[in-house]
Amino acid sequence: MTRDQREAKIKELVSAMTLEEKVSQLLYTSPAIPRLGIPEYNWWNECLHGVARSGIATVFPQAIALAATFDEELVRRVAAAISDEARAKYNEAVKRNNRGQYWGLTFWTPNINIFRDPRWGRGQETYGEDPYLTSNIGRAFVLGLQGDDREHLKVAACAKHFAVHSGPEKRRHEFNAEVSRKDLFETYLPAFKTLVESGVESVMGAYNRTLGEPCCGSFFLLKDLLRDTWGFAGHVVSDCWAIRDFHEHHKVTRSPEESAALALKAGCDLNCGCTYPDLTVAYRKGMVTEEQINAALERLLRTRFRLGMFGEPEDDPYRALDGTVVNCEEHQTLALEAARRSIVLLKNDNNLLPLTRDGSIRKILVMGPSAANIHALIANYHGVNSRLVTILEGIAEKTRGRFDITVDYHQACMMYDQNHNTGWTVGMAESADVVIAAFGLDNAMEGEEGDVIASDYKGDRNAIELPDHQLAYLRALKERGKPVVLVLTGGSPIAVPEDIADAILFAWYPGERGGTAVADVIFGDAAPSGKLPVTFPASTEQLPPYEDYAMTGRTYRYMTEKPLFPFGFGLSYTTFRFSGMTISDKTLSKGGSVRVTAQVANTGLRDADEVVQFYIVKDNRTAGDPASSLRAFRRVSIPAGHQAQVEVTLDASAFESVSDTGETVLIPGSYTVIAADAAPLAVSVEKGAPAPVAAKIEIM
Repeated sequence: MTRDQREAKIKELVSAMTLEEKVSQLLYTSPAIPRLGIPEYNWWNECLHGVARSGIATVFPQAIALAATFDEELVRRVAAAISDEARAKYNEAVKRNNRGQYWGLTFWTPNINIFRDPRWGRGQETYGEDPYLTSNIGRAFVLGLQGDDREHLKVAACAKHFAVHSGPEKRRHEFNAEVSRKDLFETYLPAFKTLVESGVESVMGAYNRTLGEPCCGSFFLLKDLLRDTWGFAGHVVSDCWAIRDFHEHHKVTRSPEESAALALKAGCDLNCGCTYPDLTVAYRKGMVTEEQINAALERLLRTRFRLGMFGEPEDDPYRALDGTVVNCEEHQTLALEAARRSIVLLKNDNNLLPLTRDGSIRKILVMGPSAANIHALIANYHGVNSRLVTILEGIAEKTRGRFDITVDYHQACMMYDQNHNTGWTVGMAESADVVIAAFGLDNAMEGEEGDVIASDYKGDRNAIELPDHQLAYLRALKERGKPVVLVLTGGSPIAVPEDIADAILFAWYPGERGGTAVADVIFGDAAPSGKLPVTFPASTEQLPPYEDYAMTGRTYRYMTEKPLFPFGFGLSYTTFRFSGMTISDKTLSKGGSVRVTAQVANTGLRDADEVVQFYIVKDNRTAGDPASSLRAFRRVSIPAGHQAQVEVTLDASAFESVSDTGETVLIPGSYTVIAADAAPLAVSVEKGAPAPVAAKIEIM
């Protein structure tokens, strides 16, 4: 079917429907209209890090962990694998007339909100704190999901939650996010603009109000910005029951029909919830026109046509995918690769890691509430399968057949609360050669409102420190004098005293093969190469008030206090040296570009990956400007003793600033381009990052 034929068919279907039938198709539970050949369809599906909530699927590392790979090509492959499984599940379900929730092809992912505050429980769903990293990882994920055929979508991706949304969870249904124009356009909106430019099929509005308007009924966000300025041509969906919040919580309307009318006229096409049936009432009262209903319906039908739900078999190039691809061996291997690349080495005193298997270590004690805990693997919005490998299982497998090595295990302490019986377990460390302590968070402690059973703050955290009882146990463990490898799990920064362990790994929520990946890194079968996509503050006291959406004091771009670990940071089992920074031209004007090159040498004894990060600093920056801004990154594999030349192209837009009024401007003057493997802060080198290199350029 050609595009013209498709558009004609859409017009034909819309013209044949009654008003009530049209309205019914604007709900996420769209009923069948048999006389027109329209099958039932449920729009709600999830695939944040694997197809979720519909049985067996490959469970990849959580989104924040994928961001820690700083690897767009890997993320695109992960998303392509997810969409293969999604298509296969849909194809098999349709054969069995299963058209229920979580079996469709419209996926409400990725979450590209900025992780502005580490207390936000849903920060784990994002790609971190930086607009550039979020834009690029998000784009890779969307392209992997939707496929390479722009006319025929493999699945439909969704950029959410539009916009200025990042907690607090307990007030999201009533909260008004007040934000300056500068912060709005400099931090909160760039990723959405990038995904629209990349062809994302759907955008989801947020629960909260932004600048006074409810996001799912915001003329500024949905009409003026999304459609009129950015040219978005796909469909807009509300967050679930967000339109009901208009009258029940935000109090900007007085009735369901007023709420439905406001959302529709602002540009929200699909209602996840229960409010849009009242559009028939709104129509009778003259609040909306049939033409406005038709416009929303046409956009939704266009998505379904592009997914191949109507027309001839040749309109669905993905019809051959079947159940054999779901959690296949290739995808399991990819999940392991992603988990390995996401793990961040934060500390490694005296090169304790990797552990040797030469006979010097005869007893390994594994302890901690994350060690045998699948909830520390799967995060939120997860699938399930029968091959979830815990950290304990991964370590045990590494010593299979080694009858000269003993692996012992004890939970040590509870995950959520202090032990009711203190016990004697900490003394077990005295007979061990090394203790592997798996502590931190799991998905019962942080996540979305309503899902998190161990949070006192609707899924958020009140403090970013390790829970007191876990910290007390770790202190007692360290006092036994044996080497301690601390493996932290979780989806957000955890502040821990640096002397609490000899080596620290941050494993995130590493997915189904997470335990294998952690063991691979601990025993040196994989070199750690993950980088932090979010700053780890030293304490909760360093954070601005949680409900303050100003970026002042937040993230590496605006923070003035010394963090525990900086954005972009991550050690390796080898050492790197940066040198030879060059820029192809000494000046740059609007519309132009320059080539930036840096030499990176692997000066250690192990082959390893390095993530080379390029930052821009305005030399004469004014108050409110970012301290630095990530503008490019490249992951490169460098053999021991070798070096690589890393080159990126920076357009003039990389040097642009955002004014107080939200305008993007290219300000003439001197700028510094920095190549580093962490944010260009003194603390990065203090923690073990190689010294960065820099070069100047004049913007004309």
